Amino acid sequence: MARFVILFALCVLPALVAATRPVRTPFVVRGKVYCDTCLAGFETSATTYIPGAKVKIECKNRNTMELLYSQEATTDSTGSYSLLVNEDHEDQVCDASLISSPEKECSAVSEGRDRARVILTRFNGIASNDRYVNAMGFARDEALSGCNQVLSQYQDIED
Repeated sequence: MARFVILFALCVLPALVAATRPVRTPFVVRGKVYCDTCLAGFETSATTYIPGAKVKIECKNRNTMELLYSQEATTDSTGSYSLLVNEDHEDQVCDASLISSPEKECSAVSEGRDRARVILTRFNGIASNDRYVNAMGFARDEALSGCNQVLSQYQDIED
């Protein structure tokens, strides 16, 4: 009988303790994927956003760079994605990165815009569970017509 009581205590009590712990609100990682229509290397007034693009979040050990977490998402009709991350990734290095674009004319990765860092820990003073990732982009093979006018808005004109 004593063995049964000990076995019961070892099996049931930890489950009860785990069940009473509060469930943490997950992180909500949000971002956008765009098509660099003018080959500017950044978003412009001619930029379009890509529905159906695939992105991923990966978290790696800071010292060994061993992959510890990975999750994929697909952009909606506005080129936005949102995914839930339940775990706190404390001292890990987490990045969002591009996987693929469904648009054949805009499927080359825009240099320097293929990934963005995201902080997925609650031990940094950020009160919100929402994490916003910088927009990432694919580039067209050739710039659209009219891009010269668009890019002239961004030129630094000296007198």
